[in-house]
Amino acid sequence: MPLATPAVSGLGRLLAVGGTAAVLVLAGSAVGAAPAATGRTAPAAGAAAHSGPYGQLRTVAALSADRLATADLVAAAKYGTGSPIDDPAREQQVLDAVARQAVAVGGDPEATVRVFRDQIEANKLVQRALHRKWDADPSTAPGERPDLGTVRERINRVNGELVRALAVSTPARTAPYCAGLLTAAALHVRHEKVLDPLHTTALRRALPSVCG
Repeated sequence: MPLATPAVSGLGRLLAVGGTAAVLVLAGSAVGAAPAATGRTAPAAGAAAHSGPYGQLRTVAALSADRLATADLVAAAKYGTGSPIDDPAREQQVLDAVARQAVAVGGDPEATVRVFRDQIEANKLVQRALHRKWDADPSTAPGERPDLGTVRERINRVNGELVRALAVSTPARTAPYCAGLLTAAALHVRHEKVLDPLHTTALRRALPSVCG
């Protein structure tokens, strides 16, 4: 889909092309306070306050990727059941919950909801692609159907971590250098988690509202 801002366009190009050097250049040059990327695992959301702007945005990108990983499970749980991928009632429940959580942790509920709208659309992008793949080649369809309630519990846990990470990273997300660091962070997460093209595209879709 067309991207709304130059920042997101840059993110899409780098995620599509890849390159660890881009991570190091952007992380090192966008802001002096941001540490260069390393091979370590992204810090937990609770530690984001101590990791600097780059680390905070990398945590947001990593949690977004973790949330996307649940899309495979949701797709498998719904496949062949007639359950629609679009579930407006469930989506509104998620948005209402993260807005309340944002207020509780000192975050911006409106900004949090904007980010989660993108997260939800990215998740559905993966589900639709997997359903098309399984329809085209039933031999690739999952042999077992996960329990959707259990999967949603996992999503709720990631949601809570992401809400906290967004609150902690507010200064970085609203700073002029956010786009460059987020691009670097997303690229690092793509390599760290070995995302395939589908989940790379979905990560791109999940992040447009993070900076702002």
